[in-house]
Amino acid sequence: MMNRRSLHRQALGLGASALLALALPTWAADEAPDALIQRVSADALQTLRTDKSFQNGDLPKIVALVDKVVMPHVDFRRMTASAVGPGWRKATPDQQARLQQEFKTLLVRTYAGALAQVKDESVTVKPMRAKPGDTDVLVRTEVRGRGDPVQLDYRLEKTPGEGAGWKIYNLNVMGVWLVETYRNQFAQEINAKGVDGLIATLAQRNATGESK
Repeated sequence: MMNRRSLHRQALGLGASALLALALPTWAADEAPDALIQRVSADALQTLRTDKSFQNGDLPKIVALVDKVVMPHVDFRRMTASAVGPGWRKATPDQQARLQQEFKTLLVRTYAGALAQVKDESVTVKPMRAKPGDTDVLVRTEVRGRGDPVQLDYRLEKTPGEGAGWKIYNLNVMGVWLVETYRNQFAQEINAKGVDGLIATLAQRNATGESK
């Protein structure tokens, strides 16, 4: 069974990641990922401080914003497949589509719920260690606010073709990689109830979150 306390911790960290993600539509395919993160951080913080919807905690509107603005810039199929692990290859196309949708809903609401609590955080992007031409990079950041600093690292891949650009496929919150954490939780569900059982658990969690 997925641990609610661990998911709550992830929610707090994901709220910080949402800070960096709000302005993602302005990413350019040829822009260095660390410069990109630095630029969009300032834009996102400005939005949080001036938009009354965020200040008043309008959660449905925040959910819609995250879904529209953030998720198109995440390699979501890769993230879901990695989180599900070996069970992904055994799932039917229909099961994969349902897993992806439920996992997306879970993350969108997690982002939005934590984002609604963001007030006066600031973000520092650390120097990036990458070679010219690298298409898979790590961007390390630190989020500072009222409490202790939060380590927040991004794994990004540069995708070719139509819609080319950098896309997030994993997040590290305070030393814990998000995909690996979910993989452990999902593996327990699949071992106990199968792929359909995991889908049902995610759907129930999302429905409960919606009712709240």
